[in-house]
Amino acid sequence: MDSRTLPSLFVSHGSPMMALEPGAAGAFLGTLGPAIDAAFGRPRAVLVASAHSLTREPALLAAPRHDTVHDFGGFPDALYQLRYDAPGGEAIAPRAAQLVQQAGLPIHVLPDGGLDHGIWVPLRYAYPGVDVPVLPLAFPPGWSPKQLFELGRALASLRDEGVLVLGSGSMTHNLRMVFSRRPHARTAADDEPEMPESAAFRRWFAERSAAQDHDALFNYRASAPHAALMHPTDEHLLPWYVAAGAGHEGPALRLHDGVTVGCLGMDAYAFGAGAARLQQQLQGAAVAAA
Repeated sequence: MDSRTLPSLFVSHGSPMMALEPGAAGAFLGTLGPAIDAAFGRPRAVLVASAHSLTREPALLAAPRHDTVHDFGGFPDALYQLRYDAPGGEAIAPRAAQLVQQAGLPIHVLPDGGLDHGIWVPLRYAYPGVDVPVLPLAFPPGWSPKQLFELGRALASLRDEGVLVLGSGSMTHNLRMVFSRRPHARTAADDEPEMPESAAFRRWFAERSAAQDHDALFNYRASAPHAALMHPTDEHLLPWYVAAGAGHEGPALRLHDGVTVGCLGMDAYAFGAGAARLQQQLQGAAVAAA
């Protein structure tokens, strides 16, 4: 891989309200797209595995164009007026499917489209021009972290072909806890102190990621502190493993360290040969803006 190989990425999309109240995570995402463009050039397309697009077997949603899906309820009317009707990534779907099949894994290519909020909310900040084709990768929530890592690994060479492989979930995700701390969760505020359990889990994940301790990460439920509390179910963490697999050959770097409502982790990671280059670009942009 040359020095212009894209990293793969994991971002936390948090509450849908981030689309209206960006907070620190939204501000970070606003710098992410320009940093990627500056370091590697504009991606040909973004292949996204979101915690909200789930299927029995992996499936690529290869529509020519996507509608915005407002897959949530009880939020302010202004949120439902937002649109991110992006062009589809149908041109890269056959190549992505071929790579997955060559790895001996099942894959379906469907003509269906639609972007759930785990896709359009972060992309609305990273690429507000709505001009980058998007190819959603729906995945089985019953697959293990190791299986999803292998699914991501099968897609790794797309990064050499100008495709950004992105996982979108949440570094911690316990909605009962979120609603108990902030009824109706109608804000993406960063103003509450973080719970010690959330901090311990996020710190463990960052340390194990930096060490590329895949055995511990694959078995996070048994190894990570407060794993069941921070993730009563797996689906919001599983996109991390798809992204990590796609960037399996290089370091795992935490690009953004943050939390909202005191317990909803908003961390972002970069993986693979381009991770350090992207981190340097982001740091340089931050210094220049200071």
